[in-house]
Amino acid sequence: MRAGRFVLASEGIASWILFAAAALAPLPLGSNEPPAVAFWCVVLGLCLVLAPAPDLGPGQLAVLGLAAVVIAAYALVLHEQVADHPWFATARPIWQAAQAALGRPLQPSVSIARHQPWFDLGRPLVCMLAAACGFFIGAERRRALQLIRVLAWSGAVCAAYGIAAHLLDPASILWRDKTAYFDSVTATFINRNTAAVYFGCCAVAWSLFLFDRINRDLRRPITWRTLVRHFLGEGLSRGVIVKAAMLLLCLTAMFMTRSRAGVVLSLAILVVDFLLYFRREFSGRAGTMVAVACGCALALLLLQFMGGLVNARFQAQGFADEGRIAAWSSTLRMIADHPWLGTGQGTFAWGFPAYRSSEISMQGVWDHAHNTLLELAAEVGIPLAVLVALLWVVILVLLVRGVRVRRRYLLVPACALSVALVSVLHSLVDFSLQVPGFAIPALAVVGAGLSQSLSGPRTKAQADEVAAASRHGKRSRLWVDAAAD
Repeated sequence: MRAGRFVLASEGIASWILFAAAALAPLPLGSNEPPAVAFWCVVLGLCLVLAPAPDLGPGQLAVLGLAAVVIAAYALVLHEQVADHPWFATARPIWQAAQAALGRPLQPSVSIARHQPWFDLGRPLVCMLAAACGFFIGAERRRALQLIRVLAWSGAVCAAYGIAAHLLDPASILWRDKTAYFDSVTATFINRNTAAVYFGCCAVAWSLFLFDRINRDLRRPITWRTLVRHFLGEGLSRGVIVKAAMLLLCLTAMFMTRSRAGVVLSLAILVVDFLLYFRREFSGRAGTMVAVACGCALALLLLQFMGGLVNARFQAQGFADEGRIAAWSSTLRMIADHPWLGTGQGTFAWGFPAYRSSEISMQGVWDHAHNTLLELAAEVGIPLAVLVALLWVVILVLLVRGVRVRRRYLLVPACALSVALVSVLHSLVDFSLQVPGFAIPALAVVGAGLSQSLSGPRTKAQADEVAAASRHGKRSRLWVDAAAD
């Protein structure tokens, strides 16, 4: 009895630790400083220790096995980059040149900046811990829903602060003066693009809560006549109004960031979410085409009437910056020179100047490739980057499967799929997943959705209940839920 109470208390503490991390990670300037990263590593590590160990099905075990392979490969690369005597790698020629220039002996290293991979270990570690905590704690549907509510409400609070701070004091972020983006909402983040994708994910969460509530309130079958009769006759419920208001708040903050990629991707995913929730209400190909057209038209209207600042950037700079494309080309040359083990985890800022294209403006420092996959390949090599990309492909496929096979409890896998798509696609043109303040809540939700998308084994109590109900010719609640899912 005492052991059972201890397990329940441990599960509750772990859940609240994860909820607190998801809500508070964006606050200290996106948790982008090393002390903040170290703090969240300790917090999420404690959360993982206290997290329950649920019964895992074959699918969940397979995903954990693939993740373990990626982690082992990363540990091997890290060892080669920092070890005094690597197992199979050779030191970079740059150390011999440095030794000749300085006239004194230097300890060579596979990394172009010695020990830097150790110093930068916190960022990938905090991402792994957030996803793992979400996976284990999100195995229980109630906890997974609570995690998404935490993301939605904390995002709404952050959006309200960001809008108010921009109107009252646009030159500061919390206790620090801004150095850029004076004309954009960044809320508690340093970079407006990271703020945009964060608010976009929060808007996605609120839209799914809104769609879920409307879907439950409407009578079947849904037609234009029943829609008009419902909204004009019965009116909007309080829950619908609150969710719609929070969605509008997050969308407003997102548009005020003036981020092109963050806004466009978030609007596209909102259209996809609408189709996911109401796909069974559209009969035939013609109905689907009408629904897609209506969703795209609504997204364009939002962009036209709320995204004036974003439209101005499209007109002035187009869809892509020339400097960013040139930086990708330079990063590819950097990868070609260090294809197997890279230049060292966290060394992009040191390695990129030697490859910096003349087409890039001399103003500013490029400490990121603005493409997480390319930067990963440049720092840790192509093989490990391919493994990480493969893991993401498997996650996206499993989330799509989880959305397709469910008729009930769609919200968790749908939100996880939407957040994963926004995060991954945006990280191909920027570095949002490299900012812990965004990565922690996003990857925690993805982990919870992945756990919910994979069916675990039925417990003995559930099996006994279903069997007893079958003997009496009845369908138990658990049987109905399992059939609906």
